[in-house]
Amino acid sequence: MSRAPDKRAKATKGTSSQRDKDTDTEPDAPLPRETTVLFGHEAAEQAFLSSYGSGRIPHSWLIGGEAGIGKATLAYRMARFVLARPDPRSAAVQSATSLALDPAHPTVLRIAGNAHTDLLVLERVPGDTGALRTVITVDQVRRIVSFFGSTAGEGGWRVCLVDSADELKSPEASNALLKMLEEPPANAMLLLLSNTPGRLLPTIRSRCQRLDLRPLDDAMLEQALTEYLPDMEAAERASLARLSGGSVGAALTLATGDGALLAQEADRLIDQARDPDLLAVLALGDRLFRIQDGLELFGAFLVESLSARIRAKAHSGAAGLERWVALRERIDQGFGRATGLNLEPRQTILSAARDLSRVARGGML
Repeated sequence: MSRAPDKRAKATKGTSSQRDKDTDTEPDAPLPRETTVLFGHEAAEQAFLSSYGSGRIPHSWLIGGEAGIGKATLAYRMARFVLARPDPRSAAVQSATSLALDPAHPTVLRIAGNAHTDLLVLERVPGDTGALRTVITVDQVRRIVSFFGSTAGEGGWRVCLVDSADELKSPEASNALLKMLEEPPANAMLLLLSNTPGRLLPTIRSRCQRLDLRPLDDAMLEQALTEYLPDMEAAERASLARLSGGSVGAALTLATGDGALLAQEADRLIDQARDPDLLAVLALGDRLFRIQDGLELFGAFLVESLSARIRAKAHSGAAGLERWVALRERIDQGFGRATGLNLEPRQTILSAARDLSRVARGGML
């Protein structure tokens, strides 16, 4: 709907290759295999727990949802629980109210250290040049055959986590995975992550139990950001939550580099839309000129902030939003044209502020 998700990555600087490989992880957040905290997604967690406790356990699960909302964190919770509680009929499973384990549990510590022999994780790895590959290769997928073909080291389950299935881009890799889905061995579980499940082969989707994660609401996002960014001002966390599209990962990306500053400025421009401070607007234009991709990033955040407010008003049943939707489109196109032609930021920002002011006089969002 907006350009913002494509531009957020440009605000991230200095991430490690290991973190790049974890699709639901952003700087300042622990890796999914290291964290025992999951924000939101209680319904998905309970669905898995109920299925596991019933003894009617699907061998393959497809966890879908936008990047950064917690798919990998949930998948590791599922893997830890199954490996630590291999008997679904046990009292520990039947009495469990969540998938949480004690952070000091041996299974938690071994998975955090990437040292559990009954967990196989398939993700992109460095190629011959040292750069991270763009795909999960067919040779990696074929490792599942030998992994599932061996006896579990601890006599329980063997779990394979694919992060993410979107990166099985060759027909050979997809078909190799499909073969495992068609003939799953006993006590084997496949956890597939996908940002876009609809693009996977229908034959893969049809053989998996779906867990579709929804974006977090602002209150849950602010709770997560309080955990990860305790030193940030509450107002800044609120701005990040509004601009992140329900994704903790996106919010943490916004918080890196100049992201938090630009997020705040985008919110401020809308808050003051009825009577903008034109001198401050011009000063903002000068500041954007000095930030790499500043105009492009600010435009993306401004559009996303407008989108979030329009959605909130629409959900509350507010009328008269057509003019705001049209404004959002004009601003999106204006910033796209300005960045494409490398236009001067001050004029672009000034035009957006004046357009906002004209619409806001008919009623603020």
